[in-house]
Amino acid sequence: MSMSAERRVSFFVPAAIDDPARVSGGNVYDQHVRDGLRRSGWEVHMVPIPPDDGMLTGLTLSRLPDGALALVDGLIAARESVALGLQATRLRLIVLAHMVTADSRERDAFRAAKRIIATSGWTRSEIITRHSHAAHDVIVAYPGTDPAATTNASPAGDRLLCIGVVAPHKGQDLLIGALAHLTDVDGWTCTFVGSLDGAPGFVDELTRARHRARLTARAPFRGALVGTRLDSAYARTDLVVVPSRYESFGMVVAEAQARGIPVLASRIGGIPEALSNESAGILVAPEDPRALEVALRHWLASPAQRSQLKAAAVAASRRARPWSATVAAIASTLIEVAFRETAVSP
Repeated sequence: MSMSAERRVSFFVPAAIDDPARVSGGNVYDQHVRDGLRRSGWEVHMVPIPPDDGMLTGLTLSRLPDGALALVDGLIAARESVALGLQATRLRLIVLAHMVTADSRERDAFRAAKRIIATSGWTRSEIITRHSHAAHDVIVAYPGTDPAATTNASPAGDRLLCIGVVAPHKGQDLLIGALAHLTDVDGWTCTFVGSLDGAPGFVDELTRARHRARLTARAPFRGALVGTRLDSAYARTDLVVVPSRYESFGMVVAEAQARGIPVLASRIGGIPEALSNESAGILVAPEDPRALEVALRHWLASPAQRSQLKAAAVAASRRARPWSATVAAIASTLIEVAFRETAVSP
């Protein structure tokens, strides 16, 4: 295999990867992988796959030359596991697993891959355990963060922010339930940022819950924000709250930490890994609105706690992981698969 072929990869991604209304951790990760590989000299052929067009995956895979490298986003891989299986012996398939389920199609997709790239150690362990996958074939490429200025804390610490697509697995209903019991505390606001299109029924339920609790003004939903608008939201934040029911890593946690913002989050999945310095955040039991309420009440009432957490978060921001490290790990895996397969070819 020539050097040019070794640095050529087809990247199968959701069609909404660059849609500002469909911002997700997976899409942001894929964007950075695409852009980082290109900056480091890779020829990256993007293959956007609509959610209702599975035939495109199989058709495109079948048209790739023998031995071609194909990096496939895990959401597509699980949905199109049959197509991957048909090409497994002909192509060098690598699956980028943002999450893990017990779905049999996901298991089949993983088995078709030469390597699986997981976004956290927790995800890697789950893949190995749930799908009995060989440990040496699953590597970790942690999400990075963009360079960002550290934020200034307000005296009252009462500017709360919750970021994530508004959907059940992100647990915004748990946070609304906690906030409904904090209406006796003056001054705080909690801004919700994230796409409102993913689970319309859930959004409707939250709208009604906010209205019943008289939180509409204090807990506004801003929709998806990107670029400078998202930076501005972070800049006006004292505490980022992540009440998720499921997180394979928790990119919002890492992004908050990179800006020197303390975090209140569920102790679940990869979140403890994302919070590289636990003294920069508060971890509570998942699925527990009462635990969120108690933690928030203490945060708002304790200047000493806020000061300690802020100092730890600022210190952690100096050790933030760059996206270049993520891309380097993925590039290393792509090259390793190319060289390994070349070495055993007749």
